[in-house]
Amino acid sequence: MTKATRGTNGSDASSSSGSSRGCARGRRRFLQATAVTGGLSLAGCVDTYNTVRDDVVGSTDEPDEDVVTIGLLAPDPESDFVGQSMVRSAEIAVADLEDDGGIDGKAVELVVGNTAANPLEARREYQRLVLEEGADVTVGIFDSPSLVNVMDDIAEQETIHLTAGAATADASRLVVDDYDRYKYHFRVGPPNDYDLGQVQMDFLEDIAPEVGWDSIALLAEDYDWTAGPWSVYQEQLGDTGVDVVLEEQYPPAVDDFSSLYDEVVEADADVVLATMAHTGTDAVLDWAHPNRPADTPEPYPFAFGGIHVPMQLPTYYDQTDGACRYGFGQISATAESEIGALTDEFVTAYESAHGDTPVYNGYHTYDGIRLFAQAVEQAGTLESDTLVETLEEASLDGTVGTVEFYDRDHEFAHDFVYHENEMLYFQWQERDGEGVQEIVWPDEHATAEFVSPEWI
Repeated sequence: MTKATRGTNGSDASSSSGSSRGCARGRRRFLQATAVTGGLSLAGCVDTYNTVRDDVVGSTDEPDEDVVTIGLLAPDPESDFVGQSMVRSAEIAVADLEDDGGIDGKAVELVVGNTAANPLEARREYQRLVLEEGADVTVGIFDSPSLVNVMDDIAEQETIHLTAGAATADASRLVVDDYDRYKYHFRVGPPNDYDLGQVQMDFLEDIAPEVGWDSIALLAEDYDWTAGPWSVYQEQLGDTGVDVVLEEQYPPAVDDFSSLYDEVVEADADVVLATMAHTGTDAVLDWAHPNRPADTPEPYPFAFGGIHVPMQLPTYYDQTDGACRYGFGQISATAESEIGALTDEFVTAYESAHGDTPVYNGYHTYDGIRLFAQAVEQAGTLESDTLVETLEEASLDGTVGTVEFYDRDHEFAHDFVYHENEMLYFQWQERDGEGVQEIVWPDEHATAEFVSPEWI
């Protein structure tokens, strides 16, 4: 059962019966009035805060002990492909659990909060899910600034949160620095920003000799999230045997890559190794069809790919009219991959229900809910401190392979463990006139061989 998604204006985007069942939960701690009012006033939400506070303090309703409430935090699920995929994936996870008898014999319900990819809205929606809807666990949060902004709330509420999306290692460092306070945070995927850089280096070291890359140009958009991967590149590129002929952290405002690509050509780089999200589509189009709108593209003479968030979207081939063909990128799973025990089952259910395939974040959302259910079944309780101990030892063969966490003494405590043989790189290839995300690395999971662009 799925309940309301609330929009940025505080109104419900879908009908809801409203719920105060979680307000009487003794383990919920209401945030200090001064801190919350100060934060929410910036978003114009003081009235909302006061209403919620009155409901919480004055409520005498007892929670329904026969229902486990999953709170999902997703960006703009009615308009954003990522947010939509997270909600759909969570719905499938809940349906699968219900078909299997619920969680520890209890029914399961899903409540959704729209973060709007905005840190203030994410915090407000987190509070609503926990304090009003009585969420027993929260899952999601796609962007790193939003995650950082709710970490204190997660600690204050002492409620398990399973991040599915945001990659910042800052959350894990908080767990290390103040374990007793922040231990309720776990990341079910993707890898944190440092490990994403490690994946990129492992991929490069393996594939460069196979495809003939002797020289690379390193391009990264200058956002906070790229700092982790960039630091790994600086530490490890010298050990890959590949000549770095150009490296550039370019300003976020760049929307024309022609001058950068001219430098790449002049430096005689075989490939651009990218770290991009916000600027990724302009980078793809300027690589594959810089002379648009001319009918015949004149692409730049080098390969292109890396950590490229837009290219992970399963609809990206159609969205770019095939311009991303031959582009490659890191991904957790695709409809073509069979990396985990639950991959095929999940993708089949998703395609059957929606006629398309999930975005990478959907896989992590599904795994997070299934892992939480497994932990509750094993612990026999919803008590957070007990579940922390259970999750620290947990392992799930899910949709992206093995889902487990670094231990509390690790530099990235409670983070998704990077298993090199379970991190994937795909390439956009064409099959029967359709774009397909073929897995090209590692070899044991490959669905096709890497294909160099025909114009190189």
